[in-house]
Amino acid sequence: MQNLRLTVAIIFALSGCAQATSFRSTPAAAIGTDAINNARPAAGSRAAGVHPALLGNGKIQHVVIIFQENRTTDNLFNGLPGADTVTSGVNTAGDQVPLQSASLTAPWDPGHSHQAFSVDYDGGAMDGFNLERSLCLHKHRHSKNKCPAEDVRSYAYVPQSETKPYFSMAKQYAFADKMFATQAGPSFPAHQYIVSGAATISQSSTLSAAENPVDATQKFTGGCDSPKGSLVVLIDANGAEDQQVFPCFDRPALPDLIESKQLTWRYYQSGAGAGLWNALDAIKHVRYSSEYSVDVVNPPSQVLKDIANGNLANVVWVTPTSKASDHAGATNGTGPSWVASVVNAIGKSAYWDSTAIFVTWDDWGGFYDHVKPPQYNSYELGFRVPLIAIGPYAKQGYVSHRQHEFGSILKFTEKAFNLGSLGATDVRADDLSDCFEFSQKPRPFVPITSPLGVQYFLHQPPDNAIPDND
Repeated sequence: MQNLRLTVAIIFALSGCAQATSFRSTPAAAIGTDAINNARPAAGSRAAGVHPALLGNGKIQHVVIIFQENRTTDNLFNGLPGADTVTSGVNTAGDQVPLQSASLTAPWDPGHSHQAFSVDYDGGAMDGFNLERSLCLHKHRHSKNKCPAEDVRSYAYVPQSETKPYFSMAKQYAFADKMFATQAGPSFPAHQYIVSGAATISQSSTLSAAENPVDATQKFTGGCDSPKGSLVVLIDANGAEDQQVFPCFDRPALPDLIESKQLTWRYYQSGAGAGLWNALDAIKHVRYSSEYSVDVVNPPSQVLKDIANGNLANVVWVTPTSKASDHAGATNGTGPSWVASVVNAIGKSAYWDSTAIFVTWDDWGGFYDHVKPPQYNSYELGFRVPLIAIGPYAKQGYVSHRQHEFGSILKFTEKAFNLGSLGATDVRADDLSDCFEFSQKPRPFVPITSPLGVQYFLHQPPDNAIPDND
């Protein structure tokens, strides 16, 4: 398998042009575990003979992608100066519904399946949030945190008093208010997009994972380590969700391009094995490579130790524990401090001058957002999610109104290291260069004030909870 991985890296290094538009439909009869497991990733795309200058002129040696959970721009950054946010939304009756202040730890969890997206989007009217189903996790009539009526739960914003570290980062650096989740669905597909620019079952298929996988007992799972009998619902080009496969795929992923340049990567996650947020467990040739046990690391707090010990990889993904995730109904409110701890660890280290940090959220979590996402196909794009671009070359107090998606982060990384392209959604995406000014001297780091610091997260017990409800 190690030889296979080396072969894949060589293919990427020598590849010709293979654009995302060359994908063709896979016949339904061919969709099955054997068909997926026997697939091989094809070459990425790079124009022959073209070697563009590095984005940032080689000043970026580390890209850190911090992937939080389930919030929209209107929900989590409401009132950020210069950003496009609103204080009320519209429902299917045409009524204006005030966005209510709701704690980060509020005990309700709106739906965020693809079906929920379709209800909320309502053919582009953006008014179906009152029809969205949700879970109320504290139903006792004496509970201090009671759930409002179901038809207004999605119309909510988190008070700034609970998200001061996030607002501090957004104001000090660059914030994007037209960042869209690439997928119109939940966490599992989102995490596929952030590592590979696609959620297809293979590079030659237009069938994509659309929902969160479940095992035979209907418990959430995901990846090649999923129990036998696990299935994930797929979506086709016409929007039909009438096929399922075992959630173990093979398509090119960014680690392939990184390794082809003899660079390093790490993916930090809450626990080992199968999981909705354990993206690389679902990429077969990565999962069964010799590098997997080294480069896929848990718990997430290990990134803090690696930074302190001088072991930060060139490209890093940092996913949270359930408690620090910002996921409605699951978080204990420590997400802003968790992100600040990672940023502060980098900012206070020797890595600061050569690092670009991107903080974003994997999907909308069922919360209201007023900006209609462009629709490229039956599953792309999803609703807005926040994005903060942090680093010594990030523009100060800048709000980007350009359209971005998860592929934009991948494209920035590809261009910063001259990796070539995955030939997926990164092809159409912008590269986030408007958020940076590389001609300026590196700005000195100013620590982000937060209620909790590095030591708190280093001493947390294991957290393998699975919070998603759909």
